[in-house]
Amino acid sequence: MCPHTASTGRRTAYPRRPLRTPAASLSHLLRAGQSGRCRQCGHRVDLYPRTDLRPIALHPTELAAADVPPRCRWHLSSGIAHPHGDGSPWCRIPHAVLCPARPATARLSPRIEAVRRHLAVRTRRLIDTGALAPASPAPCAPPADSDRPGRAVAQLLLGRYLAEGPIDGIRCVARTRQRRRCPHFLLDPCTPAGIWILLPTGSQHSQLAQPETLMAVYDLTHQPYAEQLRWRTQRCSAHATTPGTADCAPAEWQVFDPLRHAAHVHTRLPHAPSSRCRKA
Repeated sequence: MCPHTASTGRRTAYPRRPLRTPAASLSHLLRAGQSGRCRQCGHRVDLYPRTDLRPIALHPTELAAADVPPRCRWHLSSGIAHPHGDGSPWCRIPHAVLCPARPATARLSPRIEAVRRHLAVRTRRLIDTGALAPASPAPCAPPADSDRPGRAVAQLLLGRYLAEGPIDGIRCVARTRQRRRCPHFLLDPCTPAGIWILLPTGSQHSQLAQPETLMAVYDLTHQPYAEQLRWRTQRCSAHATTPGTADCAPAEWQVFDPLRHAAHVHTRLPHAPSSRCRKA
């Protein structure tokens, strides 16, 4: 995204014309930026799809590329966010780098630190006026030897997929009538649940497989095709049977790779969630 520059060297200010999705569209996943608010600090963010179609929240204004660390520089091309600069002196930066409610994840320049402090003052002002609820303390992290996977691996539709969170924390991606994401979860006590089993880490089609290593997998292959498809499309029981329902977000599954996702391999079956799931 290259800014327009006048002959004097100053940036010319043009009115923002964000692309919007028609209200009658069945899908809201077009390649256009969608504005929102950070739930932690209350500031506006622009949501864009990346090259892997997963959304990323970017700061709404451009910053000087010289002040932004190289690994934090992003640019937009045809509505897609790319994780590097485009050669211009300006770039976009992820909101997570500037969010005052999160710890700094990179060494920032004095100008970027000044932007963080400015956002922190505005966040405190929102909290003082009651426009933003103060962030609740983060829950204690589970012990390192916990049997419950932080990111579950599920097997369905002849494939193995890595979830964004635990198996009982996967939310439906359908859009409600209030144009919000459905608050329900995929794991429904009214539908047959999967079972936790130990399977070899590597795939039989991979030459780098390690069949001697077993990992905990949430197996859904014994379920009907429609039920497996419901999990793959990340829909709750109600929206799976509702035709014409739009998605509020893309499905968060990733194709499991035993090498790239080695940190998410758990060699023991979980106890607390599995006691409920084995009642299928």
